[in-house]
Amino acid sequence: MFYEPKDGHGLPHNPFNAIVAPRPIAWVATRGKDGRNNLAPYSFFNAVAYVPPQVMFASTSAKEDRVDTKDSVGNIRDTGVFSISIVSQAHRDIMNKSSGAYGRDEDEFGLSGAMKAECETINCPRVGDAPATLECRLTQIVRLPGEANYSVFGEVVGVHMRDDCLKDGRFDVELFQPLSRLGYRDYATVTETFTLARPGE
Repeated sequence: MFYEPKDGHGLPHNPFNAIVAPRPIAWVATRGKDGRNNLAPYSFFNAVAYVPPQVMFASTSAKEDRVDTKDSVGNIRDTGVFSISIVSQAHRDIMNKSSGAYGRDEDEFGLSGAMKAECETINCPRVGDAPATLECRLTQIVRLPGEANYSVFGEVVGVHMRDDCLKDGRFDVELFQPLSRLGYRDYATVTETFTLARPGE
């Protein structure tokens, strides 16, 4: 099968998300200028640089009470900071509850039951019992082609790691089984890893 996206795929569901998979999930926490907290998962997410450490996530839709974007991007645009927590298998249901299209007056920490804690270097909440959280300062927001598509880039200025996720001096994903996003309504859990050395190493 071959299709050009501009012409449609002819399938019951869009296969694009299933093709680009698995994808890590950024559990993005923000605080608005009015002090209200927001928590939402985004699966268009990755690390993009080592020095200084930088990450990005993309938001691809808008809410009626935000017009051009979602609460996460709107808050980041206003305050310049955000946190990204890593989602474990144990957090899957809480993460899913936080993904709802709630009004900007709602606090997804309370709605989902996520543990709320404060960041150390920025005025922002974080998921207190996440395996790891990255505290980020906004570097740029890029407007992408299409309606309400934004890519948010940030420099990591603080890193939280749960002590029980460290083994022999390494952050060990097998200890908490990170959740990843597949296509449709599907997810996967990392339960097995292996090591490969690059040629010449």
